[in-house]
Amino acid sequence: MHPIFLRLCDMIRSADIKIMIKEKLNFKSWKFKSLPKRILIIRLQAMGDVAITLPYVQSLKEKLPAITKLDFLTRNEVKDVPGSVKLYDWIYSIGGGRNTMLQLFCLLFLLPKLKINNYDIVIDLQRNKLSRLVRKFIDPVAWSEIERFSETSAGDKYQKGIEAVGLGSIKLNTGLQLKKPDAGRIKLINAGWNSSKKLVVLNPAGAFSTRNWQIDNYVKYAELWKTNFPDTQFLILGLKTISEKALFLKKILKDDLIDLVNTEGTSAEEAFSIINKTYFVLTEDSGLMHMSWVSGIPTLALFGSSRRDWSAPLGEHSLCLNSSDLECGNCLLKVCKYGDIHCLTRYTPEFVFDRAISLLKRIGKL
Repeated sequence: MHPIFLRLCDMIRSADIKIMIKEKLNFKSWKFKSLPKRILIIRLQAMGDVAITLPYVQSLKEKLPAITKLDFLTRNEVKDVPGSVKLYDWIYSIGGGRNTMLQLFCLLFLLPKLKINNYDIVIDLQRNKLSRLVRKFIDPVAWSEIERFSETSAGDKYQKGIEAVGLGSIKLNTGLQLKKPDAGRIKLINAGWNSSKKLVVLNPAGAFSTRNWQIDNYVKYAELWKTNFPDTQFLILGLKTISEKALFLKKILKDDLIDLVNTEGTSAEEAFSIINKTYFVLTEDSGLMHMSWVSGIPTLALFGSSRRDWSAPLGEHSLCLNSSDLECGNCLLKVCKYGDIHCLTRYTPEFVFDRAISLLKRIGKL
């Protein structure tokens, strides 16, 4: 392998260590009276984190004149999430999967094109080896990067990172406009959707067992909901990794459940559009959870080992039942060291249903 490429890899590894050691909000503010003509925003991974950036970038966009071009750099695997929203003038993406060296190889071909664009500002919402390489290569007049390892939520990190560049204050703006608001509608109809009924999402999609509420609890929760709100259809959608759970729920809930996991399947763009048609979302920590709350949909998140301070949904329309009150809470372990996942098993379907009703009453949906 070429020695220059290997040297770059060494520099990248070193940069990551320095980021962790010297954690602070780094920036060089925009000092001019005129507003910038072109801005590049960077967030490379993952799907949920890319989704979280959207309402904050939306708030920034509304402060800028129409002539200001706003571009985005991300990874191929997650480009459909920002691509489904009317927000960016252009979206660049790199391949390489989760392999840093392959990502770097792909990025090297893109750097000259980014340089030619003459960005006035680079806002680094990733703050890792690759994103810093991009910013330094472009050498913009102003730039900022997030406090990646601080004990605050991703949304707060993004808000502070964007504000640090000096274009004014922003806020959580869930008024996202989809490019194709009816994407996935036909799939919903084909799967048995009755548009006159409330659509409630059940999302047992936590990545690890320590983030999974027992599947039987979803059944009991759905039965409680249906008893109180007969005009409801439930919906499960997402990746094939939850296929067995979807089949289990479908077997019991029958026509009350629309299964888009094992029937039609959905793209990220379709999922975003479908989520915007829903009334309420009960979810574990996943990318779909973030799509929900950034769209302003009432969202109740069930967190087990996930860190609340990093990942919990934000805004008055969301609620997170989490483990931060426990001595072992926010452990991030894939397997519970006690063997019973008591951070989640303590939540009964009745308790979760009551909290859901409280949330909906609080925001005027009931």
